[in-house]
Amino acid sequence: MRRLFWLAMGITIGVLVVRKLTETAEKLTPQSLAGNLADGLRELADAIGDFGADVRAAAALREDELRAGTGLDAPLPDSGQASLSDALPRRGAHAADS
Repeated sequence: MRRLFWLAMGITIGVLVVRKLTETAEKLTPQSLAGNLADGLRELADAIGDFGADVRAAAALREDELRAGTGLDAPLPDSGQASLSDALPRRGAHAADS
């Protein structure tokens, strides 16, 4: 009875080892390695694309904040209103020309 138990145990362990070795050998074939590499590169490209989208969104948000803070989006004055050069005092040699 002991010998039968050890025989069954040996067969079971042998089958498990052979299955594990076969699985590992299949993972190390050139086709499998190429597939894994392609999947990894695809995931990397997706991550880079997501990062770029996040950067563009943050840049657009910051640009909107800066435009609102500096008044760059304010409407332009009409032609009937005084221009900026008329509102500023003139200095230097060209001031005498006025």
